[in-house]
Amino acid sequence: MSESKREFAVMNPDAAGIDLGAEHHWVSVPEERDSPCVRRFGCFTAELYAMANWLQQCGIKTVAMEATGVYWIPVFQVLETQGFEVKLVNARHVKTVPGRKSDVLDCQWLRQLHSYGLLAGSFRPDDQVCVLRSYIRQRDSLIKSASAHIQRMQKALIQMNVQLHRVISDISGTTGLAIIRAIVAGERDLHKLAALKDFRAHASTEEVAAALQGDYRRELVFVLQQELHLYEVFQGQIAACDAQIEQCLNQFADRVDVSTTPLLHSKRRGKKQPGNAPDFDLRTHLYRISGVDFTQIDGFGVLTVLTLLSELGLDPSRFPTSKHFVSWLGLCPGSRITGGKSKSSKTRQVANRVATALRMAAQTLVRSHSALGAFYRRLQARLGAPKAITATAHKLARIFYHFWTSGGTYVDPGMNAYERQHQERVIKHLKKKAQALGFDLIAQPIPQECVS
Repeated sequence: MSESKREFAVMNPDAAGIDLGAEHHWVSVPEERDSPCVRRFGCFTAELYAMANWLQQCGIKTVAMEATGVYWIPVFQVLETQGFEVKLVNARHVKTVPGRKSDVLDCQWLRQLHSYGLLAGSFRPDDQVCVLRSYIRQRDSLIKSASAHIQRMQKALIQMNVQLHRVISDISGTTGLAIIRAIVAGERDLHKLAALKDFRAHASTEEVAAALQGDYRRELVFVLQQELHLYEVFQGQIAACDAQIEQCLNQFADRVDVSTTPLLHSKRRGKKQPGNAPDFDLRTHLYRISGVDFTQIDGFGVLTVLTLLSELGLDPSRFPTSKHFVSWLGLCPGSRITGGKSKSSKTRQVANRVATALRMAAQTLVRSHSALGAFYRRLQARLGAPKAITATAHKLARIFYHFWTSGGTYVDPGMNAYERQHQERVIKHLKKKAQALGFDLIAQPIPQECVS
């Protein structure tokens, strides 16, 4: 054993390392457990269970694996069901041995690092939340696919010089789809088409009729028909996915009795769900399973809360403090210090759905008459929009973590209260600076004409 190995104490003696691949998985156990101590297993399910049996025979209790892509999911699930503690390691964080690289060396290096306790596993919620997360991610993919067909429908209309998007806000809304379906069915009377507009549309019937005048070429109408059909197919798949999501949410245990502790009044105006929200009462489900109405936090809609809970789960114990949480999200300032000097404080670049949802929630606060909205606008004016979004997302993450761990109800102090608090901090700083220079800061009464 080399000198470098003697410096580390073995913390996980019953550890194994797995280097995953598309066709084969290389597994390493301690040398004294079996000979050979490195074996290769195939990717078929039977061989995965054979791998688990061999690890049990070798007395292995914890396993570290490294992979890019989705090859790790079947192996992770099989080993987890067999009672192993499984850690998925980010390949970017693992340093391979110097010299010639091979799969055998990789799995041995992983086992050695894991035995010394030098590897941190990636975050993965419990299995019930993973099921919900799969439905949510599939729903997001379906929405993105449906939006592509909306763009193609609009492209076909523009090619026909049918400027429908100029007089209505959304061609996939009630008015837009009604008119498009009539065009595909063969209707060409402009006044009959314009009469299909919903009463809530701001444009008049004459304006809609003028926008619908165009060159209805046969091939472009055919394209419009196909894109409409594909859009409706995806809408049907989204509805089927919503049914599965509702069924999955019904299986979660109640953390609060909605009948005895009902929801507070929603901050959102109107009864219609925003955007692409499901048709069922999603807000009540999220409140029931989490015990907190996160939609009271400014910037958080039901879809944002659904994304957060489906990615994070209901157990915050993996993040001991809010600092650990925002660091995992990549929303905290970096600490790149060398030679006693700070080289950069930029945030880390991470591909995290939770961080993306928090950034999008922060962007919605640009016109909010709340304390968070005032915070965002102050930073935007001083630092610019990108840094203001990151800082506001950081604050939203801390607020979410507080109620995620402690429960309670969020109460917005208000824009005016935030401005007063900020003014008090500025005055306090000015007084300290004046005293350090040997001066006193004296408040002057505000002239009456300025007050009026």
